[in-house]
Amino acid sequence: MADLWDPGKVAAATAAVGRVRKGMRLALGGGTTVAQALDALRTNFPGGFGLEIVVASEATDAEARALGITPVPLQPDSHFDLMLDGADEVTPALALTKGGGGALFREKFLGRLSDEVVIMVDATKLVDRLGTRHPIPIEVVPFARPVLARQIGALGFTVSVRTSSESGRPWRTDNGNEILDLKPLTPIDDPAGLDRTLHGFSGVVETGIFIDFTRRVVVGKPDGSVQEIERPAAA
Repeated sequence: MADLWDPGKVAAATAAVGRVRKGMRLALGGGTTVAQALDALRTNFPGGFGLEIVVASEATDAEARALGITPVPLQPDSHFDLMLDGADEVTPALALTKGGGGALFREKFLGRLSDEVVIMVDATKLVDRLGTRHPIPIEVVPFARPVLARQIGALGFTVSVRTSSESGRPWRTDNGNEILDLKPLTPIDDPAGLDRTLHGFSGVVETGIFIDFTRRVVVGKPDGSVQEIERPAAA
């Protein structure tokens, strides 16, 4: 997390948290920019101050509690006014690569329960096409992983199993699954089509391709300024 205090991340997170209001039901994803958002929430809403917060990962939960913020468990009727999350890549059409932190399933799940999703990134995350700078992660059932690696590799991807830096063994998600990171030969022209193709493989739990997930991306720049990119609502 060497880039935790990157001025672009700080600016994006601070601006996004400015949209949070007292009494909101709030969902949070994971990653370094969300960690910055937690710090801003602590400043703006000491003691929680009427917020109900559900987080997408155990890592975010631990970061929140270390700051004195207590997330609540997901409930059968959970619904959120706003979700704040980061991304690994963002295209001009606001297609996203997510899952560098491994919480892609939970992030996508919470996003579907949210009225609005605001993505916070620094300017380095802006790309013309997905797969330009970051591999596409997919969460897979461990039993199926060896076969899936071969099958998906046959599509032209370089497939690697995400491993723990401590044990060297396959890294496990909070759901007990594993991650395959897919590096395409060339950047992806049809991310929605690839998402459908990958979901067609038995054993794929979720993909790190996020289509129509957000209509607003807050981009923090190195000088601390912020740009908002908004996708128009469908007619």
